Amino acid sequence: MNLPVFDLHCDTATAMLDRDCRRHERLVRRPGHVDLERGGKLTGYVQTFAIFTSPGLDESGRFSPVQIFDAALDNFRKELEENHRFIQQARTPEQAEKIVKEGKIAAVLSVEGTAGIDFDSGRLEELARQGFAMSTLTWNEQNPLAGSHITGGGLTDRGRDYVRKAQRYGIAIDVSHLSDEAFWDIMDITEKPISASHSNSRTVHGASRNLTDEQFLAICQTGGVAGLNLFVPFLGEEPVTLDTVCDHVLHWLDLGGAEHIALGGDLDGCDPLPAGFRGVDDYPALADALLERGVPRQIVEDIFWNNAMRMWKKCCM
Repeated sequence: MNLPVFDLHCDTATAMLDRDCRRHERLVRRPGHVDLERGGKLTGYVQTFAIFTSPGLDESGRFSPVQIFDAALDNFRKELEENHRFIQQARTPEQAEKIVKEGKIAAVLSVEGTAGIDFDSGRLEELARQGFAMSTLTWNEQNPLAGSHITGGGLTDRGRDYVRKAQRYGIAIDVSHLSDEAFWDIMDITEKPISASHSNSRTVHGASRNLTDEQFLAICQTGGVAGLNLFVPFLGEEPVTLDTVCDHVLHWLDLGGAEHIALGGDLDGCDPLPAGFRGVDDYPALADALLERGVPRQIVEDIFWNNAMRMWKKCCM
């Protein structure tokens, strides 16, 4: 079933750079998981493109995270300019809906790993003007804002300032990659819906990158969403299929989370993917798998589109 897709996370923008921080792939057609040709096969498509950085991303040490962030963003803007007939940036939910109605792909920007902005909450107003809609606080490292799921460690004073300012500017806070301690610290201060843009159920599969039931329910209470991550190590023991992805959905549905499940494939940021899923144009196969497992069509439509759009609109209020 080919439904409109709103995916909350991919790493395509950074993946298109080579080791010299230069463009080495084109968005129209590329060897990864996301491109315009495959996205154009969907009946509607909003893709959140994360600008991903971490302190150790460039192993050669030639480029700082800030330089990589700027290069990835500049390159992605060039792609949008060159391919404006097929894809346009959406700065608001309303713009995204309009772009999709015109038959184009809507691109939304997010920050993954705040090393690329030097962990500086003072950059948030500028990012909001540039149309960034969401931001994590960490990747897999501990930084001046918070601890990660690998390192542990809670939210710092700088992290609290970052959360409050981001929400003030309409930038959704993304808790994927955070430590459990930092997650709950954010829940104590949040005033807007919280997203876990690319995290699964820790009850179904015990990866530390996944959400406990208590965390998922806390996200639901904020009006937020959890986006299904398609990275095999976060889904289950191999062989992992689309049926394994459905297990996470069904568990969250059992918790009463029908309005709080979304898509966050982590495409171009992970490998391997489940059997039967090679790229963004395979999302219809996931919809079919959910229907076959007995998920009602309306709930599948909510997971694929409505829940993420509703969350984004609330964060902009």
